[in-house]
Amino acid sequence: MHVCAKRGVSLAKGHCQTPASPESAIFARMNNARTAPDLLSLATGATKADAEAMPLRAAPHNLDAEQALLGAILVNNDAHERVSSFLDAHHFFDPLHQQIFETAGKLIAAGRPATPVTLRTYFETAPPIEPGLTVPQYLGRLAANATSIINAYEYGRTVYDLAIRRQLILIGEDMVNSAYDAPIDFPPEEQIEDAEGRLFSLAETGKYGQGFVGFGSALTHAIEMANNAYQREGGLSGISTGLRDLDGKMGGLQSSDLIILAGRPSMGKTALATNIAFNVAKNYKAEKQPDGTEKVLDGAIVGFFSLEMSAEQLATRILAEQAEISSEKIRRGMINEAEFKRLVQVSQQMSTLPLFIDQTGGISIAQLAARARKLKRQRGLGLLIVDYLQLLTGSAKRSSEGRVQEVTEITTGLKALAKELNVPIIALSQLSRQVEQREDKRPQLSDLRESGSIEQDADVVMFVYREEYYVERTKPSEGTAEFQTWMEKMQMVSGKAEAIIGKQRHGPVGTVTLAFEGQYTRFSNLAHDQYLPERHE
Repeated sequence: MHVCAKRGVSLAKGHCQTPASPESAIFARMNNARTAPDLLSLATGATKADAEAMPLRAAPHNLDAEQALLGAILVNNDAHERVSSFLDAHHFFDPLHQQIFETAGKLIAAGRPATPVTLRTYFETAPPIEPGLTVPQYLGRLAANATSIINAYEYGRTVYDLAIRRQLILIGEDMVNSAYDAPIDFPPEEQIEDAEGRLFSLAETGKYGQGFVGFGSALTHAIEMANNAYQREGGLSGISTGLRDLDGKMGGLQSSDLIILAGRPSMGKTALATNIAFNVAKNYKAEKQPDGTEKVLDGAIVGFFSLEMSAEQLATRILAEQAEISSEKIRRGMINEAEFKRLVQVSQQMSTLPLFIDQTGGISIAQLAARARKLKRQRGLGLLIVDYLQLLTGSAKRSSEGRVQEVTEITTGLKALAKELNVPIIALSQLSRQVEQREDKRPQLSDLRESGSIEQDADVVMFVYREEYYVERTKPSEGTAEFQTWMEKMQMVSGKAEAIIGKQRHGPVGTVTLAFEGQYTRFSNLAHDQYLPERHE
């Protein structure tokens, strides 16, 4: 059926003569170009004659819905406001309808009414739709046959959904053509990634940006957050890290926050991140709601992008932390039967944790975002961890402009992703070597490597610092006076680590002292006097 044939049913007889849009031309090619047997023919062994005899299928569209929506807009411009947040001109199947919707939208945006009379000026020179039916006359008929504005939103959703289905068909056709052509510079792996990326992008279309939110609605969300903090054990408004003092300083991990966890090598960045990931996943609790959705009561489902270590290495680390067996002993097989049984027992308890690891190295920020969206759709997501930021890549354009611009794109993308998914993102980051040149080696915001955008885009910047690491490397010769001083200093700093909060949008900055067990690479709460058992003299 011709693209405008439906118009002959409701408004006029004959066929539309408006020039075809690129989308329409593509679908004309899809509907008419059957010069070779298709996939079905190949699969069933049908002949070319059988394939040519198969009925042609028109691309999904609903001209009645398009006409009803346009008519409602021309009669009452408020109808345009109901659909403009998700509907664009290219979503219409009919090229003329695309032009009408786009022109009407521009008039409304300029504060002018969009009616058959005001639109007439822009279509007077357009070729007639058919003998005896000009475009201005067609606009009048759209308005005359308009239905209630009440149904405008539903008409818009129908037009939008059919446009998405047409896009799916295009992606499928491109996949088939690429697989048939098999170009040398486009191997199957890249074809799969390209199709996957386009499908993820299409799935997320229309989900970004929900427009303005009324202050009353924002206040309601703020009260709900306060109520959750009041009801939750520990009085936290965010997700508990499992580290008491750190939670007290931050109020937990807040939704839509980008948290940068930075430090020099061997300070324990990855160890702290895995500790938090395990604690959050272990505490995950949810209950089924009457509408079928799940309400998270505590903890969260965790996604962990391990760009440096493999999933097996990361799992070994967490296993060593929880079983209290050195990861080195596990890797080398230097464990006894009792320790092996403990490993098996702990691994069985951990196997059901909602912790998902992506070990792909060198992925781009766009790929990371697509995979995070996929995880949230399929499994749910409450916390995302990226280890570490400098191993991500930006777009080719930003890469060519230099590493500073590339890192800026990465941090901006991570912050946008945190807001879009409404989850906290912890991104680990390296620090520059200038830390090592100072006498006091505690990190500062100026030590963040490669780009000031890391500090700018982050909601929280937290540094991991272990003085024990530096003191241990200044060990003097035994038997000297310096050795005794060194021993006293080592006793003071041994088993301790500092989480230095250098920036926090929603709370105070400062230092939190944690306990660190180096043999298990595990951070835990530091025992304070008020938490110690009562002493008996």
